[in-house]
Amino acid sequence: MHALNETHDPQLRSWVAAANAPDADFPIQNLPLAVFRRRGSNEPWRGGVAIGDRIVDLAAADRAQVFDGAAGEAVRAGAQDSLNALMALGAPASSALRLALSRALRDGAAQRGALEPCLVPQSEAEYALPARIGDYTDFYTSVHHATNIGRQFRPDNPLLPNYKWVPIGYHGRASSVMASPHSFRRPQGQSMAPGATQPQLGPSKRLDIELELGIFIGAGNAAGEPIAITEAEEHVFGICLLNDWSARDIQAWEYQPLGPFLSKNFATTISPWIVTLEALAPYRMPLDRPAGDPQPLPYLDTPANRESGAFDIQLQVELQTPRMRETGQPGAQLCRTSYRHAYWTVAQMVTHHTVNGCNLQPGDLFGSGTLSGPTPGEAGALAELTEGGKKPVQLPGGETRSFLEDGDTVVLRGWCEKPGAARIGFGECVGTVLPART
Repeated sequence: MHALNETHDPQLRSWVAAANAPDADFPIQNLPLAVFRRRGSNEPWRGGVAIGDRIVDLAAADRAQVFDGAAGEAVRAGAQDSLNALMALGAPASSALRLALSRALRDGAAQRGALEPCLVPQSEAEYALPARIGDYTDFYTSVHHATNIGRQFRPDNPLLPNYKWVPIGYHGRASSVMASPHSFRRPQGQSMAPGATQPQLGPSKRLDIELELGIFIGAGNAAGEPIAITEAEEHVFGICLLNDWSARDIQAWEYQPLGPFLSKNFATTISPWIVTLEALAPYRMPLDRPAGDPQPLPYLDTPANRESGAFDIQLQVELQTPRMRETGQPGAQLCRTSYRHAYWTVAQMVTHHTVNGCNLQPGDLFGSGTLSGPTPGEAGALAELTEGGKKPVQLPGGETRSFLEDGDTVVLRGWCEKPGAARIGFGECVGTVLPART
């Protein structure tokens, strides 16, 4: 696990003025990574690092030879059209890059003259997926979400017996993961209406959000070689926001016996910025597991994971309807929760994924599963918030939503803040529902 070091000092200030604003997502203590180019240009995609309202263009920094040594090697890897090469170098390379950038971006840094011409305004940028995603695995790590959804189908026994023993997951579709902002057509598929004698093909009528975090794998492991929990976080590059859209009516018909298929593989939206685990070090927390619950099997358990394996990442979902957009109203908050409520940690997900010898590769993506908290206002999906559509959400202006309608825009936000540490953010994850193809 990453220890606190000079890059986390809350007193650090940058010569990029916007990075010093108290509510900035991207202060000098954050330094997340993305892949970008100037909007509307034919420039090559390349890696960049956010600082305030600017992006450090890693390709430009490489050409200017601003950094050398391990940091210079990391800059060269990050200057490519995806971050896979940088991810493959592992945690030491990411840490060296972070330290070098932190020192070069601080007030009074000698490297300002060389680095300042390498900055690009975020307002002029567009983003691609930060990595070539070879595989995507979606987990189910929120016991509150699992209980709320399970209660709708099994009121007397909402959690299946394996949930508190094993991190549940399934393999999703990597090709339909897209970078924010992302617009997609309402999916079509088979569904069975109540009382019907046969299914029908048509657009989903119960389109839902899933508030999740995305975990990007860094250095991989050889096939047949499990990753021990003591080493698991060394194989994680960082975390982003993730909305794993879900067609609940299609899912209800198709999910037995093998689980979701067309109800989940049509669209997944991720935020462009990846916040490294090192940046999140000040926000670690103990794993919150009730004393009466089964304790993890030894391969999923260490004192360090129990004491600081969780992260207090604040998460929020906003919905803006077409009418709200037309009248200039901002989005309305649907829920707010924290990642600290997750039942399984990042390290446990990595370890369990590889205990059978599965080989992870740089750029592989995990979804945390829908992240819900213990109270009704912390539910990370409309299916929970509306109790399966029975209690529509009330929106400003008299509108309601049981599930998403055409033209709705959903915005996920994430940030960390506490006394004695610098606030850091994840930016936005934005998706808009377009009408189904006729």
